[in-house]
Amino acid sequence: MSEPDVDLEVNYSLSFPLPFRVFALTSLGILAWATNLHGLDNLGIDAVSALDLRIADHNSPAQRYWPDSTRKADVAALYKNVYKIFTTYSAWCLISWLTYRSLSRGDKTLVDTFGYIPAVFALVTLLILVLPINVLFKHERDKFIHAIRRCISSSPDSPVYFADVVFADVFTSFAKVLGDVFICLHMLLPGNSLLQPPADHGWTRWIMPTIMSIPYLVRFRQCIIEWLSVDNTSRRPLANAVKYATAFPVMYLSAAQRLVESDLINEKGRQAAEEAWHGEHPLFRLWLLFAAINSIYSFWWDVTNDWGLELLKPGSKQSERPAPPRRLLLPRLHSGTALLGSHRPEEEVEEPNAYPFGLRSTLLYPLPVYPLLVFLNLVLRLTWSIKLSSHLHSKSEGSIAIFLIEVAEIVRRWMWVFVRVEWEVIKKARDARASGRERLFDIDEREFEMITTPTIELDP
Repeated sequence: MSEPDVDLEVNYSLSFPLPFRVFALTSLGILAWATNLHGLDNLGIDAVSALDLRIADHNSPAQRYWPDSTRKADVAALYKNVYKIFTTYSAWCLISWLTYRSLSRGDKTLVDTFGYIPAVFALVTLLILVLPINVLFKHERDKFIHAIRRCISSSPDSPVYFADVVFADVFTSFAKVLGDVFICLHMLLPGNSLLQPPADHGWTRWIMPTIMSIPYLVRFRQCIIEWLSVDNTSRRPLANAVKYATAFPVMYLSAAQRLVESDLINEKGRQAAEEAWHGEHPLFRLWLLFAAINSIYSFWWDVTNDWGLELLKPGSKQSERPAPPRRLLLPRLHSGTALLGSHRPEEEVEEPNAYPFGLRSTLLYPLPVYPLLVFLNLVLRLTWSIKLSSHLHSKSEGSIAIFLIEVAEIVRRWMWVFVRVEWEVIKKARDARASGRERLFDIDEREFEMITTPTIELDP
């Protein structure tokens, strides 16, 4: 690294230490979720129904059917509250960072003197999160804690709701942020510095990959529960579980490579350990193999299963002149309103056998959006698997590039949510339409929905 680059990294670490980068990434995640809900609503997609969210408590099924104007106001209140949380939290982060900057003044000797500032900020934030008093968005705080509890400790006999799937998937994009939290705690211990990540020795080197693996373990557990469900007749949840399992070797083999670095330091000195030895070592090649498997498998799963596109599906064929994709005319589902903004009468549509550009018959967004998202998802998937590897950045936790990759992963997940919820909307509409055709009794459509739709509380 050249001298100017070293100076840039040092100044970056002085002005924006790792704890504040964690706070900034958390703030970005809150903003991403607010804009997801806001954007889906503006695009006419009822995320409340797709995610089984409940904006208010309803004591009877009939109360779930409110006028469209009321529903719009309640959905708007949902994402407006998330915007308010983002604004409040970001302002609190900014005050903390400005206080730190004004006191430390970019002086290396003062950085650790005022290192307690981010620690106090984090502690106060955690206390507010669990505060039982009805202030500072208590309803939203309770929903967040409840969602975490349900994802981690739900009974194996309980169903896995789509809201929990999205919630846990979002947290896999924060895996490295969770690892950064551990590093921050280590930095704040007496004798350590905010400017340099502490060295790992012995068993402690396995703590960070274990913490980073928690979101993947949660999703793995959800997939296994789905697979073992009495209602399941598909192997798809098992194949999904394998996808999350491929992330574990990437993280632990990365930590194992740091053992090789330690051996090199002991055998040949620190300068030898800094040289590019990775390509010559079998452990690196094994890590690279699993990183490639995880990236390619995850990308294929995103496109084929999470987004329902035909591009990479085995056996998918393109006709010479396929019919164009069409918007789905959706029936009414849980919320009592159409999942799309359209209020045209439902029509039966025969789906074409092949779709242009390897997409699908029903597209709710403009056509150019899909190939762009597929391309960006591929690039960022490859980058993110490398980002899960601690050995590549163990000496440079202050790297600007590492922080930007974390930001890019949050943006990738933000884009992923739009198409994932869109595909769930389409599947729910098709299932509801199929159920309507198979009714044995001639009853009113609303009555049919009221007796077949469970009332559940599922706010992530």
